[in-house]
Amino acid sequence: MVDLHQVLAFGVAAFIVIAIPGPSVVFVVGRAIAHGRDVALASVLGNTLGFVLVLALVAGGLGYLVQTSVTVYTALKLAGALYLVWLGVQAWRHRKDLRLDDTAGIGRGSLSVGSSVRQGFVVGVTNPKAFVMFAALLPPFIDRAAGHVTTQMLVLGSVALLIGVLSDSVWALVAARLRAWFARSRRRSEAMGAAGGASMIGLGVALALGDRPR
Repeated sequence: MVDLHQVLAFGVAAFIVIAIPGPSVVFVVGRAIAHGRDVALASVLGNTLGFVLVLALVAGGLGYLVQTSVTVYTALKLAGALYLVWLGVQAWRHRKDLRLDDTAGIGRGSLSVGSSVRQGFVVGVTNPKAFVMFAALLPPFIDRAAGHVTTQMLVLGSVALLIGVLSDSVWALVAARLRAWFARSRRRSEAMGAAGGASMIGLGVALALGDRPR
């Protein structure tokens, strides 16, 4: 069904696309800066679950609709953009809530792990880059003559998911380590929360105003 050549070829293509920071990366970095490692990694988990749903929908036929319908694509893009802006505004409003934890030596916000997973899921499932990845980039690597097209899409899509999890986790851990330095100063801590919120607001605006990928 799926041979090694397909896996390697699509893996390289997916890595190139994933390596370009997009909504998921900026979201995860913003969570790490504002709330720390655990929340950032929970956001990675939620974001990945959102991508899993996108992959399932694309494999089931929605990918074609999103790829060909400007209306559907635009609605999805705006939903994701508005959600990112809302999260950014919340992070900005609560930037002063960050406190130092004497046992961990790092600031902690009020966001729970469960909320992080849910928010990450929404960001992942409304991320147009996910549909571009699975609806536009994936099909050329499918061998229709071999049959089992849906299975091929799910297997190759899983390769992209694995690459994405590893990439986003690295971003989360690096950003969380930098957060420790910021947390030593209340002023830096507030600036950290503001930067995380501003990055998500900026990304949401850019996503809303951006052109439809070709």
